[in-house]
Amino acid sequence: MTMKLSIIIPVYNEKATIEEILRRVQAVDIDKEIIVSEDCSTDGTRELLKGLDTSGMRVIYSDRNYGKGHAIRVALAHVTGDIVLIQDADLEYDPRDYAKLIEPIAAGKADVVYGSRWLEHGFAKQPLNLFRLGRWLVTVLTDLLYGVKLTDEPCGYKVFRTDVIKSIPLASDGFDFCPEVTSKLLRRGHKIYEVAVSFHPRGVKDGKKITYWDGATALATLIRYRFWR
Repeated sequence: MTMKLSIIIPVYNEKATIEEILRRVQAVDIDKEIIVSEDCSTDGTRELLKGLDTSGMRVIYSDRNYGKGHAIRVALAHVTGDIVLIQDADLEYDPRDYAKLIEPIAAGKADVVYGSRWLEHGFAKQPLNLFRLGRWLVTVLTDLLYGVKLTDEPCGYKVFRTDVIKSIPLASDGFDFCPEVTSKLLRRGHKIYEVAVSFHPRGVKDGKKITYWDGATALATLIRYRFWR
């Protein structure tokens, strides 16, 4: 592949996983740049990052905690690659999936690619809990409102051609980044290509930060951007 991949890693309170996820991302054999957007962690992540060898990557430190969406938007201003990929700082998603995530864009088949935890194994294969139900509800509402057939809208792996994502006027600071960017892409006529990815879920005790309120906000965001600009 002759295209350069820009990997944005928004980070907040991931001291237990940040070093390992950076190791896994660096191990992927592809032309890439790594942009870590540290969102003013309070658990020691910030200090740990400053002590690591981060040569060869860009680390941006926020002056206060804003949220995932803000961390991504800040990082986008520093992107120099042809393709942008969002990588969560936990270990739920596997960087070894990069090749198949970027292939549709590199091959000219898509401008936007989302990972899907259900495309290959189905909804029933995921652990039965309210998080799974919330992901299903968000996806179903997306399909109904925008006339598409996605299987996993909230998946953390979202990949864009750089010129496409930079053309979208983003405003969200929190987890509502996902439904906002999805809504605005679909309203502009972009087709979202899905690729099956591996997923290793963690629970709240392990540091999972998204809440049921974030799910309700995602539903409201999808409705808002469908009917209002």
